[in-house]
Amino acid sequence: QAMRPASSAAPEPEVVLARTGCAGVALLNRPRVLNALNISMIRHILPQLKKWEEDPATSMVIIKGAGEKAFCAGGDIRAVMEAGKRGDSLAKDFFREEYILNHAIGTFKKPYVALIDGITMGGGVGLSVHGHFRVATERTVFAMPETAIGLFPDVGGGYFLPRLPGRLGIATHFTEAARLPSLEQELVSLSSPSLQDVARLLDRYHQEVLDETKKFVLAEHREKIDRLFLADSMEGIVANLERDGGEWATQQLQMLKRMSPTSMKLALRQLSEGGRLSLAEVLTMEYRITQGCMRGHDFYEGVRSVLIDKDQKPVWQPSRLEDVSDQDLDSYFKSLGPSDLQL
Repeated sequence: QAMRPASSAAPEPEVVLARTGCAGVALLNRPRVLNALNISMIRHILPQLKKWEEDPATSMVIIKGAGEKAFCAGGDIRAVMEAGKRGDSLAKDFFREEYILNHAIGTFKKPYVALIDGITMGGGVGLSVHGHFRVATERTVFAMPETAIGLFPDVGGGYFLPRLPGRLGIATHFTEAARLPSLEQELVSLSSPSLQDVARLLDRYHQEVLDETKKFVLAEHREKIDRLFLADSMEGIVANLERDGGEWATQQLQMLKRMSPTSMKLALRQLSEGGRLSLAEVLTMEYRITQGCMRGHDFYEGVRSVLIDKDQKPVWQPSRLEDVSDQDLDSYFKSLGPSDLQL
């Protein structure tokens, strides 16, 4: 029988799920698009996560990204935007199923280790930050840039961001990227490890590369961050930055002026409310906000400007913070009744 030409070989799976030693290992396998998360990947990961949670032979879960550039650069937002324009159900289903997965990770009963090597943004943050352990490397780049595309820092951002000290501190451990294979090998070789066993191993790797002389890059700005961003309105934050007038404050101001005014106000309210809510309550709130964004203008305009035309010149509606009223924001937080997220 003749062999088929290589061109018709089966496509690479977008996510590879396998048991290795004591661990269930999830490999996000779309390196060409920085392991961006789409709905079919979510639909593979969630049921397998549930199986691993119940399987006595699986003691922990490790999640990682293929290639050297990214853990996961976010959700497949372009597909969601196109679906929203068509009125297709993906604009509902993607966020709903992604948030159910975020909740499953946040409530996972066994040790959950995310190797966040490379770009970790948006949906990639949701796959990592709610787990017990996040191992960063010198290549890790963390961002929640959603207000630039007319969204907000979702995937449970309303839960974890307000709880960070000084609103900072994402990873639990650090190691060099070159040592990740040996770290993973040691993790999967553990015998029925507890959370403490996993923590001890990660601590050892962390201590071996810790450079006590290296300064935390945000340390010099910590006082300014706490002082200038303490206001309880976006207008107040902008006024603080303008009043400060220093180089750092001016840089932040210029960045904020490029973001969607509606998204910034939504995010501030989301984070303010989220600090008092459980993870499930936050995800329910965030699902409501996504559906408000799907009904609005700025999400479509933001994705057009950043991801499609790439002109980086979004025309936001409204274009000024003062034109986004509390009444406008209220509609994003209202119950969706039977369409609410069920966790």
